[in-house]
This record gives sequence, structure tokens and C-alpha cells, in this order.
Amino acid sequence: MTTNNAPIACTLGGTDYTERLAWIASLNHDGLLSHERKEATLELRYAATVRDRVHELVRKESECCAFLAFALDESRDDVRLTITAPHRVRDAADMFFEPF
Repeated sequence: MTTNNAPIACTLGGTDYTERLAWIASLNHDGLLSHERKEATLELRYAATVRDRVHELVRKESECCAFLAFALDESRDDVRLTITAPHRVRDAADMFFEPF
């Protein structure tokens, strides 16, 4: 879980950001089963076959976007990732969730 007091900023530079977007797109192509948006929360469900990459996603995104909260719920069949934007940026959540 991350803190809601973290600065609202991504720390990735231009090339790193572009590479991250491509990496997320590849992960989603390979294993995203469903997604659901509820106000300031995005719920992503991935196939169990990409479990390690989902963990890597959480690790990487927690470093560069510390203002977002990431929670995992795992079963034998899937991995559910919940990403929550802090209440103070609720109106801008679309922008923060776009890469996912």
C-alpha cells in the first residue's frame, strides 16, 4: 500500500515512460482477462500465467507512481490487481489509469 501524501508525479523520463507503456501493453495483451473502473479505482484481472509479470508491474509502478495504491488478490486461476488513486486526485483518475 502506498501513502496518499506522496507527490502526484510519475518519476519516469521520456524514453523510460514510453518503454513502460509498451511493457504494460504487452502484459495486457498476453494476460489481461478483464478490467473494471469504479470512480478512483481500477480493477484488473490477469491470467495466472502472467502472475510474475503482474508482481513486477506492481513493483515498478510503486516506485515511479508512489501516489497510487496497489493491491493484489491471487487465486490459482487469476491475479486481481486493484489500483486506487488518492481522493485528492479523483477527478484526474482517468489520466493516471490510462496506461493500464
